[in-house]
Amino acid sequence: MLAVDIGGTKMAAGVVTEGGELLRRASAPTPGEDLFPRLLALVAEVRKGDEQVCGVGCGGPMSPAGEEVSPLNIGQWRRFPLRRRLSEGLGLPVHVDNDAKALALGEGWVGAAAGLDDFMAMVVSTGVGGGIVLGGRLLDGAAGNAGHIGHLIVEPQGRDCACGARGCLEAEASGTAIAARTGRPAAEAPPEVRERTGRLVGRAVGSVANLLDLRLAVVAGSVALGFGDAFFEAAQAELDRTAQLEFSRGAVIVPAGLGDRGPLIGAAAVGLRGARAAPRSG
Repeated sequence: MLAVDIGGTKMAAGVVTEGGELLRRASAPTPGEDLFPRLLALVAEVRKGDEQVCGVGCGGPMSPAGEEVSPLNIGQWRRFPLRRRLSEGLGLPVHVDNDAKALALGEGWVGAAAGLDDFMAMVVSTGVGGGIVLGGRLLDGAAGNAGHIGHLIVEPQGRDCACGARGCLEAEASGTAIAARTGRPAAEAPPEVRERTGRLVGRAVGSVANLLDLRLAVVAGSVALGFGDAFFEAAQAELDRTAQLEFSRGAVIVPAGLGDRGPLIGAAAVGLRGARAAPRSG
């Protein structure tokens, strides 16, 4: 399967087997002109020609089935017809979903949540997104945007968010927000910022655990994984403090099991899910 991941900082393409093994991949920066032609060229770098389907994970929000995408961190795409354009460009069926929902599918397939029916997955990177699996099924929501944990309010008097609200997790804990607050790239954030970021993520996860009876959050993304132990220890401490109901107490937050392969394996899982759901001709 072809797999495509589109984020605010970089985009990637790869080939993934039906067993969840990433065979080839290539990546390129997202910022710049002519984004879609550059995306097609990136896919051409990895494509063999015998793939039957393409799965895509992309930042949101988006319309149902990814027919139109409007990623908050990609200003040049507003109501961009990604699924149709990519299907025409590749000559293949294309299935599109939110990148964090894609991560949830991938982690539940061959990652840290494999074999579990109830968990959430998060991406803490340029932006913050999430995907939720309950009863073995990925939650979609009315327009396919369920799981947007990045827009839970964690600091009521906090920073303005690109979504129009104030104090969203994404406005406080994303790589973009950290750079704006500190004047330095997130990778250079001091210890207190790394701990604060983890604490805010743990606060959001605690709210979701209380709401949906979840005991596991799997977290990926360059900010979370790059901040390492300081982030995860602070996140777990805040999760312990906020998840105090009998059914949510003991919930854990762990690094994603797929590492930097997660976005593409998740995108492939989107393609696999879409292919299984597609009506068969004849």
